[in-house]
Amino acid sequence: MRRSAPHPLSRLGALVLALALVCTAAAPPLAAAASPAADAGTDRLADGSATASQQEARPDPESDVIGWEGGYWHNESIDVDQSDGLSDEELDAYVSRAMARVEYLREAEFDSDVPVSIITREEYRNRSSGGGSGDASRTEFNRWNDQVWEGLFIVGESTGSGDAIGQTTGSSVLGFYSPTRDEITIVTDSPDSPTIDNATLVHELVHALQDQRYDLTNETYRASTQDGDLAIDGVVEGEANYIETNYARRCGAEWECVDTPQASGGGGGGGGGPNLGVLLTLLNPYSDGPVYVNEIIEEGGWDAFDERFRNPPVSSKQVIHRTDATPRPIEFTDEGTNGWSTFPRDNPRLGQNGSDTVGEASIYAMFWYQAREYQADTIDSNSLFQTSDPYDTYNYDAEPSNGWANDRLFPYRNGEGDDAEYGYVWITEWDTEADAREFHDTYLRMLEAHDVRETDEGYYVVPDGPFADAFLVRLDGERVTIVNGPTVDDVRDIRPTMDPAETGADETESGTDATATATDTAAGEAGGDSGDNGAGGDDTSDTTEVGGAGFGFGVAAVAVAIAGLSARRRR
Repeated sequence: MRRSAPHPLSRLGALVLALALVCTAAAPPLAAAASPAADAGTDRLADGSATASQQEARPDPESDVIGWEGGYWHNESIDVDQSDGLSDEELDAYVSRAMARVEYLREAEFDSDVPVSIITREEYRNRSSGGGSGDASRTEFNRWNDQVWEGLFIVGESTGSGDAIGQTTGSSVLGFYSPTRDEITIVTDSPDSPTIDNATLVHELVHALQDQRYDLTNETYRASTQDGDLAIDGVVEGEANYIETNYARRCGAEWECVDTPQASGGGGGGGGGPNLGVLLTLLNPYSDGPVYVNEIIEEGGWDAFDERFRNPPVSSKQVIHRTDATPRPIEFTDEGTNGWSTFPRDNPRLGQNGSDTVGEASIYAMFWYQAREYQADTIDSNSLFQTSDPYDTYNYDAEPSNGWANDRLFPYRNGEGDDAEYGYVWITEWDTEADAREFHDTYLRMLEAHDVRETDEGYYVVPDGPFADAFLVRLDGERVTIVNGPTVDDVRDIRPTMDPAETGADETESGTDATATATDTAAGEAGGDSGDNGAGGDDTSDTTEVGGAGFGFGVAAVAVAIAGLSARRRR
């Protein structure tokens, strides 16, 4: 049965998969740890023959069964040659057998066919551009989101976050599945003779199967914070990469796989290269998600995974460390003076009550990116490739980001339009005081890479460059608070009660009551339909209690797809 959805939704993972497959040419350090799934479809037996398990076509079953789709068994040979592009007949056979193989590996049946359409890369860029500066709502979101990525020291003031994300994804997308259209779209530079990589096709078919089983348009899979979305994608993209990896292992050994010409679908021009900090953030569910999924299946089988998919994790920490620890609630009071204030807290497009949670994966990406791009003394950037699990691609486990308990980053602004100025308050909570100090000290070493100077009062000033600003960084037990503004006076106006020389009462009363039910709060804030942000959209008070990173931030499409983190769910 076909499903329609109230909101167009394009999973972040469809975009990141493409990045994992093709952007490594622009980012050699990441290529060193390429997933085995990236080579799926390039292997077949040397003599072109089928393996022992690749039998002659068996008779069609009397009824639809797992491992058979559209007239093809999962281990059946097909006459498909992509060297001159795919004909309609070849595409049908290719997709049908791939569906049968996904069923076989997933031990689950497709309810209906999955259409596959082809669009040009130019058309994709036009659809995913999301409108121009005339869209006031989108412009407000971009300014808000700029502060999130600037707070992560990944996208500086000289480049908007939308541009940085677009450059990272726009020329790299190979394909995506749209739950609102119930179809896969392949992006190619040669629409008259298209080719499809095995990995892309299998990955997106897994999303189609997920949609038929769970309905990916359901609010369970929508969220409004960065960390929440990465957490949800830990199972959504984790399963897709898990199946894709197991598929790749069978190519050339158990199964004959269709060769994919080297020139297939590649990204072609248009803008600069990827921002590796953005890229590494996006890749987290693809790297740690399959490990997470594999562990669940090994312990409880597909039934256990089915239960987890229906109740996905709420933080990237849970996926990275395979833990059920829930985020710690954080209370926050807006103290801005002299024109400084948070963004509207009742706007569902602007995170959770005007704030974002970046989470452990993004904090790791921040320190890694700063080490690689600015030689900051944060972490050993080569540790990214130190993995031990066969399903793991990158290592997001590092001392400065370990021990994360929760965070909230509140973007601030002063003024309107081109004359507006921006800043933020970023509150981070840690499991122990030692964890908090580790983050605090590493953060200050990161500032040193930008020639920071400390004022007599204890403020920090980065004099120039893309992250030029004033900062107040204060450690209070298990909390580290960072306040940012254009000048020291602005930092004072944003957080007037926060004295750098003293421990302020407002910062120690952190709302870290262990009796708070973060899981219940997360469940109550797991997104919402049109006009409902799930966090009390009518909350206009000055004090907001934020209970964990339970939102996620559903990635949406204006037409077919939007480039990854460049936008939250469109209402």
